[in-house]
Amino acid sequence: MKFPTWINATVSAIVAAALPACDYVNTKEIKPGVTTQAEVRNRMGEPGFVHWNDDGTATWEYARQPNGMKCYMITFNSDQIVSKLEQVLNEANYAKVREGMSKDDVRRLLGAPATQQRFDNLHEEIWEWRIEGVPQMPSEESYFMVHFDTGHGGVKKTRSEGTRLNSSHAP
Repeated sequence: MKFPTWINATVSAIVAAALPACDYVNTKEIKPGVTTQAEVRNRMGEPGFVHWNDDGTATWEYARQPNGMKCYMITFNSDQIVSKLEQVLNEANYAKVREGMSKDDVRRLLGAPATQQRFDNLHEEIWEWRIEGVPQMPSEESYFMVHFDTGHGGVKKTRSEGTRLNSSHAP
């Protein structure tokens, strides 16, 4: 049975609105030193990506882009117990992005971006994260962007900005 477009759009909007609320409840229940990998999978689902640490342990990435504004990194110790839970889209981590960093290093620091755009004429690829910020108007969103040089692949620069939403998206 095919549903009308407005029903699909409404259901999608409800799910997108509920996801952050679920994260809020679920992350409060994840306790370092106590919660197991299986319990995290039960609460949060499959990770979007698994980062392998130098010591052989894993960090699971739960990026909530493009609709959300958070990315949770959950690190497990060798016994598969949570050792650290952090929301990595924050000012301290934006400040750690340095010129020359690789895409892998940026992904490990901030999680998957909301968008990736390549500008061949500028020799740049820009990754963009929708972030919590202080927009000047209710019809704005905040973004953090990392510009990569397409020649050597490393970071060229970063920037943050508020972007005015299209009038069709404004409240």
